[in-house]
Amino acid sequence: MIDKRWIYHPELTDRQKQTANQLAEELNINPTLATLLTQREILDFESSRQFFRPNLSQLHDPYLMKDMDLAVERLAKAMANNEKILVYGDYDVDGTTSVTVFFGFLQKRYAHLDYYIPDRYEEGYGVSWQSIDWAQENGYTLIVTLDCGIKSIDKVTEAKQRGIDFIICDHHRPGDSLPPAVAVLDPKREDCPYPYKELTGCGVGFKLLQAYCISQQIDQKELFEYLDLLVVSIAADIVPITGENRVLAHYGLLQLNAAPRIGIKALIKIAGMTGTLDITNVVFGIGPRINAAGRIKHAKEAVRLLLSEHEEEANDFAREIDNHNKDRKLFDSTITEEALFMIENDSWFTEAKSTVLYKEDWHKGVIGIVASRCIEKYHRPTIILTKSHEKAAGSARSVPGFDVYEAIEECADLLEQFGGHTFAAGLTLPIDNIEAFRIRFNEIVSSRISPDQLIPMVNIDLPLELSAINAKFYNILRQMGPFGPGNMTPLFESKNVTLVGKPVIMKEKHLKFDVKQDNSFIYTAIGFGMAEFANELASQRPFSICYHLEENNFRDKKTLQLFLKDIKLH
Repeated sequence: MIDKRWIYHPELTDRQKQTANQLAEELNINPTLATLLTQREILDFESSRQFFRPNLSQLHDPYLMKDMDLAVERLAKAMANNEKILVYGDYDVDGTTSVTVFFGFLQKRYAHLDYYIPDRYEEGYGVSWQSIDWAQENGYTLIVTLDCGIKSIDKVTEAKQRGIDFIICDHHRPGDSLPPAVAVLDPKREDCPYPYKELTGCGVGFKLLQAYCISQQIDQKELFEYLDLLVVSIAADIVPITGENRVLAHYGLLQLNAAPRIGIKALIKIAGMTGTLDITNVVFGIGPRINAAGRIKHAKEAVRLLLSEHEEEANDFAREIDNHNKDRKLFDSTITEEALFMIENDSWFTEAKSTVLYKEDWHKGVIGIVASRCIEKYHRPTIILTKSHEKAAGSARSVPGFDVYEAIEECADLLEQFGGHTFAAGLTLPIDNIEAFRIRFNEIVSSRISPDQLIPMVNIDLPLELSAINAKFYNILRQMGPFGPGNMTPLFESKNVTLVGKPVIMKEKHLKFDVKQDNSFIYTAIGFGMAEFANELASQRPFSICYHLEENNFRDKKTLQLFLKDIKLH
């Protein structure tokens, strides 16, 4: 087990302490909660009101986005002239939810419409040559891309020469130049004044539909019915849950819990999820199942499920997708074991600051997951490669604070294509270049990464006395959600706690025990993957814990428990 660094939030300045004290008084809340708000730049009563009570009125005007007027004009023109429109999306969760929202909304008002999702293995990421051929053969004159297209300059250029226009809706970093589309909607364009830069691909498509509703005087309530899908894209794509995303996620979760669409309801049921769903439930329960369709078979299956209007049909689709997810788990487990064995039995990796592995028969659909698993064991930037169409295709994942995309970009001369984000990227290269790439990539990582970045860390918000925990404290804490990047679930530290009774090991790897601090109540603590602490805890010495506070609902009895992130023995 790797020792973790406990990183503490910087202590508030005197001025910030004054702000926190004022907030505690104005909001009538615990000083600890007021400090949490101050840490998150919630500094006055009005910003607190907006934070605790998100409202759809806080959404930005979609016409602030560069090219939005052009996009709406071209979409309206196509519909007025009965042109055939193709809705084109990526094969992951963001892409499939994007297609479902865009196609689902427009098909109620327009008939000459279809959707297209590329095959992960035959066509790869982004706009494919096959899709342009298919669009031309079938008479489509407008393609709206969602969650892709920002780097498809050659394809969009060729399509334009064939009489096919593009509207690009993307949220990835653009390259040095943009595709020659009628409109390129991407908040990350350097010349785009849109105030919020972290929308998902689904979010950008949603803003286009919002602008279309405004132009056509359509009640936006019809569009807001798709927020249960939009929150799935926000959760699964691991984008910041701040600003506009936070408003969309808040309302999406309300709908997800109150009245999800039939396809989502079927997924919730097959996943065995009960109680109130949050971002974590979506990330680990709904997202992987939608993703599994594109990883194991074809992502069109996920769109068919999400568009389904009949419960029996939806349940059938959900069962099929759940089976794909079981297959995905098996591939994931097997390949992870092989990858970890390769690392442990190759002396080169002892000194390396990165991991680059290749095996030609690894399943392309799970290599990104395997890269994340390797980082859990060996905390360093990792790329997993497999054979695809006589090339090496790979997925990269990084550690906090290290930009893996930039490191890959410096190896561009060895690659055929690449794209992605700071912490996750995809790449393709000739198989003969793998060894040279492994050496170069490691040299770049070694020159830039700090020793601290190679040690996993837990970011602690505040110290907390167990005696300060009560129902009111938790109720206000819960209202600080939805939690995710940019607004993480608060992580607390309690020092000098003592064991009550004996620790229990569950399923050979998890740990459960009761704990108290001085004269506090006794709380149950759960630590996943922490079974090896059991013997040390049995020594009865005081220790420190860092944890999230959560509610356990067992047989209709609700109790507060501590969800452990780490333990430090004194």
